[in-house]
Amino acid sequence: MPTRPVIVVEDDPFTRLIPIVLDPDSSEERRRAFADFMAHDEPDFDGWAARPRARAGSLYPAEVRLVASEDEMRANLKDCRALVVESFQVTRDDIAAAPRLAVIQKFGVILRNIDTAACAARGIKLLTLRRRANIACAEHVFALMLALSRRLHQLNGVISVERLAAARHPYRPFDRRHTPGGNYGRFGGLRMLNEATIGIIGLGEIGREIALRAQAFGMRVLYHQRSRLPEADEHTAQYVPLPQLLAESDWIVPQLPGGPATRDLLGRDQLAQVKIGACIVNVSNPNIVNRAALIEALRSGRLGGFALDPLYEEPGRDDDELLEFDNVILTPHMAGSPRANGLRDFEDLITGLAREVMR
Repeated sequence: MPTRPVIVVEDDPFTRLIPIVLDPDSSEERRRAFADFMAHDEPDFDGWAARPRARAGSLYPAEVRLVASEDEMRANLKDCRALVVESFQVTRDDIAAAPRLAVIQKFGVILRNIDTAACAARGIKLLTLRRRANIACAEHVFALMLALSRRLHQLNGVISVERLAAARHPYRPFDRRHTPGGNYGRFGGLRMLNEATIGIIGLGEIGREIALRAQAFGMRVLYHQRSRLPEADEHTAQYVPLPQLLAESDWIVPQLPGGPATRDLLGRDQLAQVKIGACIVNVSNPNIVNRAALIEALRSGRLGGFALDPLYEEPGRDDDELLEFDNVILTPHMAGSPRANGLRDFEDLITGLAREVMR
């Protein structure tokens, strides 16, 4: 039997922080890599790691086993005291195979991949984490939507007579004896989010954060995914087939994982179904939208705008065709930032695990 508590963790670029904090045998090379990754937001990475470690109690030192598959997870359940999963299925049989298991931490809030009834029957504590990085991604969606709708990327600093002229909007004052003076540059094409329709493709962890904010803006919320959610989980979002979502949405937000199943999900045929003038904002995986079909839809004027983070190619290229469009916004993989989001998430996660394991 291991002398240190065993924590089994679904391997993810961010969950690799757990062994850095809790396992003294973790890779020094990985610690240095994370210190570099965090440096612009957290210059004292080692000081950060020491704080949750100090609150971990008997959970430090631990033996942290990163597992890359469900089969590998199952092979490590016998000695497991704490299990951290994001997408792996945890079944009744898995729980029965883990006699020492005290707590399961979902790296998120949606529990459909975990047998919650089996956890309750065994007295296993089930923890969730509303990830700050997911909230940041949802906020970035709205930053991009607001920038496109208010043309902020085009209008920033265009305030003087000279700059208005350079922007081909020569200043012509309104007759203020009779009218207000707003929009003295006479810029058209502005939009409101209020009363517009947003179509979210994939109402998962981030998709739900987006829907929550869309409701606050007074938007009609549609969603589509392979399987409809239980009505209680839909909140005020309305499930519709994908063609209907494309035809009715003013804003289309794909929020799906990458991979063969979602690559080119929005191709030429789908973009031909999009409501004329609609905008696509993508902060999930760029390859969900076929690049060639996207450029065609932008050139034809069918799409009213497009925003992307992360990019099709990182770092991007100065000669990227998408940079030629004044209704396109590209940001350099910023949606989940700042790094403090992930660091605070793992402070909470490690503290929660320690509390339950020490009981």
